[in-house]
Amino acid sequence: MADVVQLRPDREPEPEREPEPLWREALGGYLRRAREERGGRLVDVAERAGISPQYLSEIERGRKEPSSEMIAAVGGALGVRLDDLLIGVASAVRRGAPSVRRPTGPVLMAA
Repeated sequence: MADVVQLRPDREPEPEREPEPLWREALGGYLRRAREERGGRLVDVAERAGISPQYLSEIERGRKEPSSEMIAAVGGALGVRLDDLLIGVASAVRRGAPSVRRPTGPVLMAA
């Protein structure tokens, strides 16, 4: 017999919260801010990282889920240590990453 889940009407419903940012969105925002703070052009950072400018742009916009090797390459191209990058992204997630823009309309999901 399956377990029965009891609803607790005496509990207050939790207030609605903004959805948490995805890791790739927070990472992308952090990398873009780091590049802009250093005055780096997207094409120059991409070249130093050994990736295409288009791919770096997609990472920065939170569209791609880069591998750990890609994250290390972009961080190295920016002169950002991995521990600083992780702390920076974690802080952005904790703050709710206000610079991360979520789509407001329908989203096409590929299978």
